[in-house]
This record gives sequence, structure tokens and C-alpha cells, in this order.
Amino acid sequence: MSCPFDQEALEKLKAFIDICKSNPEILHLPALNFFREFIESFGGVIPAPKMSAKTEETKTEPQPKSTEYESDPESDLELDKEGCIEPDELVDIEMGGEKGELTDEEIEKAQELRRKAIELFNEGKLEDSISVYSEAIAADPSSALLFAKRGQAHLKLNKPKACIRDCTKALELNPDSAAAYKFRGRAHRLLGDWEEAALDLRQACKIDFDEQSDEWLKEVTPNAQKIEQHRLKNERKKLEREEKEKLERIQKAREARAKAAQEGQEQGIPPMGGIPGMEGMNMGDFNEIFSDPEVMTALQDPEISAAFRDISVNPANLMKYQSNPKIMALFLKLTSKMKGSMGGGFPGAFPGAGFAPPQSAPTNNVFQDDNLD
Repeated sequence: MSCPFDQEALEKLKAFIDICKSNPEILHLPALNFFREFIESFGGVIPAPKMSAKTEETKTEPQPKSTEYESDPESDLELDKEGCIEPDELVDIEMGGEKGELTDEEIEKAQELRRKAIELFNEGKLEDSISVYSEAIAADPSSALLFAKRGQAHLKLNKPKACIRDCTKALELNPDSAAAYKFRGRAHRLLGDWEEAALDLRQACKIDFDEQSDEWLKEVTPNAQKIEQHRLKNERKKLEREEKEKLERIQKAREARAKAAQEGQEQGIPPMGGIPGMEGMNMGDFNEIFSDPEVMTALQDPEISAAFRDISVNPANLMKYQSNPKIMALFLKLTSKMKGSMGGGFPGAFPGAGFAPPQSAPTNNVFQDDNLD
């Protein structure tokens, strides 16, 4: 298949794309809306424009509406919450600390305190048992078993959050503590944290199976599965919504591009291969012009941008703006740059500004140098 464009047009297009790569800011110019929409229609992402310090102080950009998909609340699920309790309030308690190697006396003291705490627990003296476990932890803060057993006592007192705190500490010291997983899983169940409960109890059975852990796991599994299925359904809906929104954006961009092309044809604006101002210019010329912060800032002004496009269609239209100092200041600056880079200036300008006045019918080339044939 032969290329429908001549080599000169392709070189100009390549130069324009190279400029966009080196200075993406120009893609946010209103005059290049059609090209930006073209890129986005294929799923491309345009870098956000950089705002100057002055702009940030004086202009507040409207915040985009959040597109985050809000999942259906779990309250819509029919969960069996029988047996759940209100969370307890955590209080300060001995959690151990950094301690060097224990002496034989310290080890013996911790073991003796543990035996005493177990006796108190079996007698139903749970508060006393917790106090003695805390003494044992102070003597040997490296024992995961002491934290797990104190967590069990908290669980017996219906203090699930305190139990979770102790068992989490135990698992930091020993990741293979089946007792810590077991008691923490039960505590999560009392709080209605069904998925967390299932994970912990499943891990407890995996490390050291016992009938009570298995019974507790069977109790929480139905609710945990309902929540998991609910979450998967919402994730699927979210993906479907995002895909639909993407297709809508692409379709909207295509329609806008087609509309812009139609309007361009009606106004006599040349297509991409004949963009006004590209003739006779090289990569260095474009970089010098569009890298100038003052030029970029000026072209962000809707009034200047509209005037620039108007003059691009017909250079003779520049005469309409001679009394507008804001617009003429930009064209004087561009004139100076064009003189330096191409040895000429903009056509169709006013005498004395480095432009040649229009001698014939209007042309579509705002940058054409009269000396280049």
C-alpha cells in the first residue's frame, strides 16, 4: 500500500511530533484540541499542564468528580451476626520491650509466673491471671506463648480487641504460633470480621489442627464466603463500568475530532500535512518558539489563541488587532524570533514590525518567509 502523503508533509508531521515529545505543554493549547483528542481516542494519556507559581496563586482548578466506584454496602448482605459483641476499649498493658539474653534466674521466674497464671485462669480468676501474665512478660518479653495465653484470657473476658493485640504481638515473635492464630481468629469472629476470622482459623488448623479451631472455622466460613462473593461481584461491576466509560470517552473524542475536521474544512483550514506556519521551518525553529515561557503563557489566553487562529487562516486579519497591545506584543515577540531563526518574519503584518504587508489574496501560511521560494 503506497503512502498517500508526500515526503515533505511527512517530514513536517515528524517535526511537529518531535516538538510535542520534547515540550508536551503545547498540546494543551486550545488550537491543538483536535490533536489532543486524536491521541486520547486511542487511549493515549496527555501529561497534565504545569502551572506557574503565579497561576497557582490566582487560579483554582475545579476538582474533577471522583470516578471511584462505590461498592454496594455489606449491610445489604444477609449475614448471621449472632454472637457478635461490641468492641472493647483498649487500655495500656505490659507489651514487653528490648531485652538482652535472659539469665537462668529470669527464665525460671517467667516460667513460675506462667504456671501461676495458668492456675488462676483455670480457677476462673481471669483478671488476676492477666496481671500475672503481664509480670511474666516483663520478665521474658520474647515469649510468644505468654502473649498468646494472655490473649486467651482477654478473649474469655469478651475483650476481643485486647486479645487481637496480644496475639498479633505473639505472631510477630513466632509466625508459626497456632494458638495465636486460633485466639485471634475467634476474637475477629466476635467483632464480626468474618474474612479475617476465616483466614486466622484456617491458618491455625494448617499449623496444628484441633477440633475447636475447626469448629470455629466452620462457623465463620458461610459469612466469609458471602462477603468474598459480594466483593468479587462489585469488582466485576467496577471493571465493566470503567470499560464502558473508556468506550464512551473514545467515542466522544472521535465525534469531537470529526466535528473539528468538518469545521476546519468549512473555514478553509488546511489538514495536518499543511498546518499553517510549518512551511520553511525546521525543528530548531519550533523548539525555540514553543520553549519560550512567555509565548506559552500568552497562548494560554483564550483571546490571544483565538486571534492567533484567526490570523493563521488569513494573515491579513492581523490588521484587525493592531490596536490590541496584548496580541501585538505576542506577534512582535514571534517576529523577533522568526527573524533570528529564519532571516524573515511573519507575512501580513503591519509596516515597521518586520512583516511584509499583504500584496495579494490571503494565504493560509502565517509563518511563510517571503525570501523562501
